[in-house]
Amino acid sequence: MMRLLISTGEVSGDLQGSLLVRALLKESSRRSIPLEIIALGGELMKQAGAELIVNTAAIGAVGFWEVLPYVLPTLKAKRFADDLLETAPPDALVLIDYMGPNIRLGKKARDLIPSLPIIYYIAPQEWAWRLGEGGSTDLIGFSNKILAIFKKEADFYESRGGNVSWIGYPMVDNLRELPSREKACEELGVDPANKFLLVLPASRSQEIRYLLPTLLRAAALLQKKDPSLFVLLPAGQEHFEYPLYKALKRFGVKGKVFSAKNNDKFKPSFFKVAQLALCKSGTINMELALYYIPQIVGYKVSRITAFIAKKLLGFKVDHISPVNLLLNQRLVPELVQQDFTAEKIADFATPLVDNPFDRSRIIDGYQKLRQKLGDPGATERAAKQILDFMKK
Repeated sequence: MMRLLISTGEVSGDLQGSLLVRALLKESSRRSIPLEIIALGGELMKQAGAELIVNTAAIGAVGFWEVLPYVLPTLKAKRFADDLLETAPPDALVLIDYMGPNIRLGKKARDLIPSLPIIYYIAPQEWAWRLGEGGSTDLIGFSNKILAIFKKEADFYESRGGNVSWIGYPMVDNLRELPSREKACEELGVDPANKFLLVLPASRSQEIRYLLPTLLRAAALLQKKDPSLFVLLPAGQEHFEYPLYKALKRFGVKGKVFSAKNNDKFKPSFFKVAQLALCKSGTINMELALYYIPQIVGYKVSRITAFIAKKLLGFKVDHISPVNLLLNQRLVPELVQQDFTAEKIADFATPLVDNPFDRSRIIDGYQKLRQKLGDPGATERAAKQILDFMKK
């Protein structure tokens, strides 16, 4: 029996991890290789067939001040992982995104077990951001293999001596057929006479605090201009649902909160009816692009975090949305820190709801983006390379 440890965190990592777990189990079955997968991840990975040893899906924050509430859970996860490496080492380690904890875990594993195969799948976006004078993590130093999902990512690590394969973008494999608009409205329990604004603020608790109020103020402004606009507000995690209900009432927004339990089930219906999405930066930007939904991207952290990152660490990034990063142009509007205001969001949103020219410009850009994402089958290719590497 081969044992594989997969480590990831947060909601997006859990999703990508679940797709990989399914592909690994399918490929190992095809090869008649008994495979046990143990994971630091979330419920989606557990449902896909992994043994979940620590739930890290809800542990996540961006920033310095913001991570304080998660120090103890993160230390607990670290202790579990370290104990596992020392007492029952796996045959291989796969790291998915989750930069800080996974970089530490990768270095720890390399020190403890020099011969352990370590594969980094969905590496940190170092090709997109800069820390000081070109500072970066040391994942090439401890990783035997990097499976890059973007061509720019592959080129970045290859130019620095990494053993890299470009496998393509996994979410291309996960595209689903959308229902009719009538059926989607019926499933969501909403009036098809409305226009729909999809608001996607949070997979982390800090984002409820820093992003949600501004997004809902913007939604309220848009509803004043167009009373037929109705907000769809999926909860990123189950414990977010009540704060979302309260926020809708507080800002006088006409809309509906959807349980996190139904996110996957309702996702095709959300994507079918949405005229526009207001969202944070992250994986969701790419998913919206794959379904050709115009979007406005925003992000905000505490002033302390922003000051440390910019002034003390020299953190720089050309774009915050992966859509814009891959296209190397500002296709979808981005509003960050002091620019992230309800008024500016509403100004960008109005033409994207009503003007066919503005909408078609975004959609044309999405079509160009799709050409940069590689052929379908990325997750299968990743699974095959991981299993090949475990046999060496």
